[in-house]
Amino acid sequence: MAIAFFTWVTNQAIKLTLYFVAEKKWDLGRFFGAGGMPSTHSALSVSVAVSIGFMVGWDSPLFALACVLAIVVMADAAGVRRATGEQAKVLNKLMLIFFKEKRLKNERMEELIGHTPFEVIVGAIIGLVIATIFSSCLLK
Repeated sequence: MAIAFFTWVTNQAIKLTLYFVAEKKWDLGRFFGAGGMPSTHSALSVSVAVSIGFMVGWDSPLFALACVLAIVVMADAAGVRRATGEQAKVLNKLMLIFFKEKRLKNERMEELIGHTPFEVIVGAIIGLVIATIFSSCLLK
């Protein structure tokens, strides 16, 4: 649990820092938000799988299950969730075009939901590295 929490905090801090570098402003909402670089979903799911591999064994059914779940999470982050974010961008543009005069309750849909394949891969690498370092230290 500690490895997963540390992975989440570290990855979100990286995401917040990269946002600052790109936009030249701090947005603490990026620390708690989904989407963006790197993928915390990927980092977290891979770190859990790798931690299980170290603790229970690389040939255990639990490690196999964790790997399958990590793959599903990463595929979802780069697939369905990314498509949802892209659709939100289009809908937000349409709402601006067709409803200029009218105010709607939910003015904008969340656009930063999913991840590019690169964001998913970087998140997975971060999860792998953090879990490997912590597991190696904890199991000594």
